[in-house]
Amino acid sequence: MCQKLTAANVVYIKECVVRAAIIVLETIPKTDKIRAMNQAPVLSKADVGVHSGSHINRKFGFWLFLSSELLIFCGLIGGFLVTKHYAATWPTQAQLSLWLASTNTFLLLTSSLTVVLGIERIQADKPKGLTMFLLLSALLGFLFLSGQAYEYQHLIFGEKFGFGDPFGTAFFILTGLHGLHVLVGVLWAITVAMRARRGAYSSSNFTTVEMFGLYWHFVDLVWILIFTIVYLI
Repeated sequence: MCQKLTAANVVYIKECVVRAAIIVLETIPKTDKIRAMNQAPVLSKADVGVHSGSHINRKFGFWLFLSSELLIFCGLIGGFLVTKHYAATWPTQAQLSLWLASTNTFLLLTSSLTVVLGIERIQADKPKGLTMFLLLSALLGFLFLSGQAYEYQHLIFGEKFGFGDPFGTAFFILTGLHGLHVLVGVLWAITVAMRARRGAYSSSNFTTVEMFGLYWHFVDLVWILIFTIVYLI
């Protein structure tokens, strides 16, 4: 019965992530509005073309970066599955603290929602709202990392898993690399929030905020894969 509930929760979680991704895509403006902040003079067509090209190039380059990151995680997930297949012993769901991993999943998915809400605020020229939601996202990310640290302490000192056994090697490398990405995202969120507080972004200038949003949703989606494969399968 517990496993059925867990499977249902995973389906619900995936639906939430998809809906959050749809909201992010819908918040991206259909055209690039080019104007300087604080009612600056109208830009020439040449300036608009340069700005638009830079905007597109930055996004394209960032998508390439995320694609390379996805390949890395696919390789690590594949290595985890192969290690599990050939390992003589493997921990149970109880040893892996499924409840803690589920709580961490909820925290990370909630942070995706707050990022979307922050992007909606800056599109409405409300930088204070963007600052608030990004700091909230950073807090949720920090709580995720705290839960992961507690889980590591439990597995290493309580269950006696480490890099000397197949599970420990595969698990700590995979989840540790993801945790590093979350840490980078938390620091990035704080940086963007501080810049937003100083008025660095507006409804016509928030490409950096969008790029951060893409990165954070990518980290969340990767965690859904890790959570499903490591804790449920």
